[in-house]
Amino acid sequence: MSSRPQKAAAPPEKPKANATAFESVTLLLQGGGALGAYQAGVYEALLEANVEPTWIAGISIGAINSAIIAGNARENRIARLREFWEIVSAPRDGGLSSFWSDMLNGDAARGWVNQLAAGEIMAKGVAGFFQPRVPPPFLMPAGVSGSTSWYDTSALRPTLERLVDFDRINARTMRFSVGAVNVRTGNFAYFDNETDTIRPEHIMASGALPPAFEAIEIDGEFYWDGGMVSNTPLDWVLSARSDLDTLIFQVDLWSAQGVLPRDLSEVAVRMKEVQFSSRTRAATDSFKKLQKMRAAFNELLAQMPPELAATPQARLLAEASDPAVYNIVQLVYRSATYEGQSKDYEFSRRTMEEHWAAGRRDALATLSHPEVLTPPTAAHSVQTFDFTAPTPSPAKDRP
Repeated sequence: MSSRPQKAAAPPEKPKANATAFESVTLLLQGGGALGAYQAGVYEALLEANVEPTWIAGISIGAINSAIIAGNARENRIARLREFWEIVSAPRDGGLSSFWSDMLNGDAARGWVNQLAAGEIMAKGVAGFFQPRVPPPFLMPAGVSGSTSWYDTSALRPTLERLVDFDRINARTMRFSVGAVNVRTGNFAYFDNETDTIRPEHIMASGALPPAFEAIEIDGEFYWDGGMVSNTPLDWVLSARSDLDTLIFQVDLWSAQGVLPRDLSEVAVRMKEVQFSSRTRAATDSFKKLQKMRAAFNELLAQMPPELAATPQARLLAEASDPAVYNIVQLVYRSATYEGQSKDYEFSRRTMEEHWAAGRRDALATLSHPEVLTPPTAAHSVQTFDFTAPTPSPAKDRP
């Protein structure tokens, strides 16, 4: 069995030309299943604003979106994203015609339609993505293929191979990373095109959420969905020793903040939000403290006698001092109340279009603030921004 070593930190990033005042522009895409169309809308707005990522990293559905973006030329990316999301969201509203589905616009009615659509997904699967196992896993002998998951994701491989140019990803014109969890060790693992040759199984492993999907084998080891340990690649990107002024767009599909549930249905929704939210604010707060400590050391280093500054301890701290500045921009999808606990596997076309439009709208609103694209002036500074607002319900009868 392979004993692939775990990487403690991301390899250093290299500066890449882009249209911003930063040396590195990073796009981080969280996991969240059907909610991932929101990320496609965000990227469409960034592309129109000529804010092109130089490093893209994803988990689960974010890994699929990341692969489509990194694995295509700039002029083809939106078309390929659209193609993927139209494949997986073929009109399905629980058997209702699109006319009747479109007529049902109240929160209660939309919730009912969405549940019907989600039920159809559970029963039939998603074209080009996953299908129910026949026979089901409880009728399979232990240890054989198909005995550890409810769905078969083999259809995802040809979808990825058709929509993603893996040679382009491995050419490293754009930095690319995806995260997964080693089933045997429980350790988090990142696959990064700086050090790894990226293949379809790396993307599939990042989204192999049990028990729905079975683990994916890569070089003798088996991997599950990275969201089981961390649903954002933020820590991986911040671990890279680069000294580059960096602009980070963190696109979250689950909101860490919420309200006290009132019934079991709302409990189920809130459980998923708590489990899969990125806790980006905690990570950025920790990073801010680290940068303040680095700045304090740099001030002391400037006052040190030469003999003290030359000690191994002082040199070690100096090497760990990152003079770069960072803007961390958070875009969070905040779902309408009717979406419910099935929102991450409700792949209806109508809902997909709403998610895409929400991402585009939130990104455009965020980019309208010039400070987002303006680097901090003081060394070691970290600025954080979140201009996203709760997504309004399109329901016509909502009070």
